[in-house]
Amino acid sequence: MEQYFRKIVAHLERLREEADAVKRAARLIADHVKQDKIVYVYGPGGHSNLGAQEIFFRAGGLMHISAILDEGTLLSGGALRSMAIERTPGYGAIVIDDYQLGAGDLLIIVNAYGINAATIDAALEAKRRGVTTIGVTSVQHAAMTPENHPARHPTKKNLYELVDVVLDCKVEVGDAVVSIPGLEQRVAAISTFANAYLLNSLMAEAVQLLVLEGVTPPIWMSGNAPGGDEANARFIDRFKGRIKKL
Repeated sequence: MEQYFRKIVAHLERLREEADAVKRAARLIADHVKQDKIVYVYGPGGHSNLGAQEIFFRAGGLMHISAILDEGTLLSGGALRSMAIERTPGYGAIVIDDYQLGAGDLLIIVNAYGINAATIDAALEAKRRGVTTIGVTSVQHAAMTPENHPARHPTKKNLYELVDVVLDCKVEVGDAVVSIPGLEQRVAAISTFANAYLLNSLMAEAVQLLVLEGVTPPIWMSGNAPGGDEANARFIDRFKGRIKKL
């Protein structure tokens, strides 16, 4: 437990190096919200879906966020099935088409490893459609993964090469970070912490920009807090129908 704590704290310290990239991405989000436009977030992969869920319909989060929660890669449909689908070329493009993203839209793609077929196809299809993209991914992990790895897209591209702004979550190959004497395999993954820190930092920076510029964006309040339901109800009609999973 202590080793894991130290690893997490040290990793979050490293992620502070991404401040400039976070601010650039926050500018894109703030400009979108100013126009009352929806910001999409997609985690094409089993646990990458947690990234999309982290900033969607979340206490303290922007109401303008729409999570692309595709049933194909959600672990609730079966873990091995999820992995097979995220490795299927063409699948990510189908998801982007289903949400009808196009020129002028903004998409955050969350995938720490940044190599699987669904992720790369989502990024390529978004680029083809003129969508502006932010990637939350590990440059090191992708760069160190062999080109012949079975998870890779046929183009062998990496997510960090395809997006407009990269937020490098700096996850090392293998993800798990805790070493136990007598056990070869490390335990306790760190990618969820890394992605969540960058994503929530991105939201906070975007909200700060908006407030400094005289815009008060609608923010979700916890429905479990007194007055939460009432506060949120003021905005539901504004977003119902515009956000697919709301």
